[in-house]
Amino acid sequence: MTSITSVELNYLVFRYLQESGFTHSAFALGYEASINKCPIDGNLVPPGALITFVQKGLQYLEMEANLSNNDTDLDEDFSFLQPLDLITKDVSQLRQMIREKRRILQKDRDKDKDKEIDKEQEGERGQVREKARHEREKEREKDKERIENDKEREKQHGELNDRDMVSDQEDKVIVKQEENGVTGVRVEGPEPMDIAMTSTPQACEIPLSEVTILEGHTSEVCACAWSPTGSLLASGSGDSTARIWTIADGRSSLQNSPVNVLVLKHVKGRTNEKSKDVTTLDWNGEGTLLATGSYDGQARIWNTNGELRSTLSKHKGPIFSLKWNKKGDYLLTGSCDKTAIVWDVKSEEWKQQFEFHSGPTLDVDWRTNVSFATSSTDTMIYVCKIGESRPLKTFAGHQGEVNCVKWDPTGSLLASCSDDITAKIWSIKQDRYVHDLRDHSKEIYTIRWSPTGPGTNNPNHKLVLASASFDSTVKLWDVELGKLLYSLNGHRDPVYSVAFSPNGEYLASGSLDKSMHIWSLKEGKIVKTYTGNGGIFEVCWNKEGDKIAACFANNTVCVLDFRM
Repeated sequence: MTSITSVELNYLVFRYLQESGFTHSAFALGYEASINKCPIDGNLVPPGALITFVQKGLQYLEMEANLSNNDTDLDEDFSFLQPLDLITKDVSQLRQMIREKRRILQKDRDKDKDKEIDKEQEGERGQVREKARHEREKEREKDKERIENDKEREKQHGELNDRDMVSDQEDKVIVKQEENGVTGVRVEGPEPMDIAMTSTPQACEIPLSEVTILEGHTSEVCACAWSPTGSLLASGSGDSTARIWTIADGRSSLQNSPVNVLVLKHVKGRTNEKSKDVTTLDWNGEGTLLATGSYDGQARIWNTNGELRSTLSKHKGPIFSLKWNKKGDYLLTGSCDKTAIVWDVKSEEWKQQFEFHSGPTLDVDWRTNVSFATSSTDTMIYVCKIGESRPLKTFAGHQGEVNCVKWDPTGSLLASCSDDITAKIWSIKQDRYVHDLRDHSKEIYTIRWSPTGPGTNNPNHKLVLASASFDSTVKLWDVELGKLLYSLNGHRDPVYSVAFSPNGEYLASGSLDKSMHIWSLKEGKIVKTYTGNGGIFEVCWNKEGDKIAACFANNTVCVLDFRM
């Protein structure tokens, strides 16, 4: 008899966790169970394999329990057992339950037959009564019509007056909504706005003529980033490749000539090794080099011709995040091995390894060219500096994994978000958080600062923070007051990514519900929307603000034209 090995079962559970969006749990299991050394070809395992496997096991058990009873036809529909019965009881107990339920079913059928005979007799009597009732109804209708006709002339004048009153009230409602801040962000009011999807989403749908679908990846695409200088778009996938796409300026079209693409292979030969997933990527400030982080624990640096310049090896676990500093001389990586490493790009060697966390490092973000913040599953945030052997700052306050940390444009405030359902804002000048943002109802996956306020190209607009959560909402926060400005409620599933347009006037959000919404922050509503064929893991704007890229679970990257 065929039996499943622990290695095969581990792989099925690992895939189930990945497909269900339990990213951290999948990474932890993959790391501890050495999934990367597993001989299974991941491309041959269909989605939902674990569920299918368990389902078939339950069906087999149900058939085994039913087919041993010779007192019934085999083709009878035997839905006597619940999944919980099959999981908790052995075959002999299940057979006993089936016998009992069959007995009850037979009794019910006998009763039903008796009722059926009664019903037929009752039905004949009912038909006579129904006919009489129908005749009476017709008479009443005729009487009503006569009365209505008599009153019609008197009513007409009154109805006209009523109609005028109703339309006046509707006008008042519309004006009141506008006064309440639908067309602008309100700060001073006691209650924040709940912004729902506009009433006519069809009007906002981006036409296919303005969408370019980039195909080529053979697994889900989990990261994308535009080059800060040109028309290059990078994408990273579970197929062990990153790709650099050259996107033509001007309007997109599906009839365009094939897009120029460079494939950056992270493994020679077979490309289904799970350990070579490209988990994260980042362009340097000049747009001349692309860094990629992989599940194999290595960071790689590529030039824009797709040539591998450096392979940086020291981590002992998957790299979850990596960032260039502004100057472009250092690369920072955070890994499942609980450490962060600063790499000297010129010498291609590690400069310093920071070993402060007691759990995997989930995110890293530079504050200056030599200092940065790290966050971890251990609930802690550390601010570190090259050359220092201890953290400059320790931020403790979260009760769950800290998924993301981001410095504001001036480097004076740090935002963080966590599985504890809160986002927090910290100041470099104090140890305790400045604001505790608690309006989400599920884990907060990511946060972004707006490119507005001091230190940005849009200094006359207010600085705000956006947070995206598994509760399907995006929330915008006033960071001075620590208050909720807007709740953007347009998605139906977890929101994995948000990105501000370069001018700070729009926000793009991407969700597992397969849709990307573009929100006008001035009007507080969805102005454009696009629905693809898979969950969206990341969205990003190009530097001109006229194109948005989104990467999907169905192996595609989409580029959308945006002009208002």
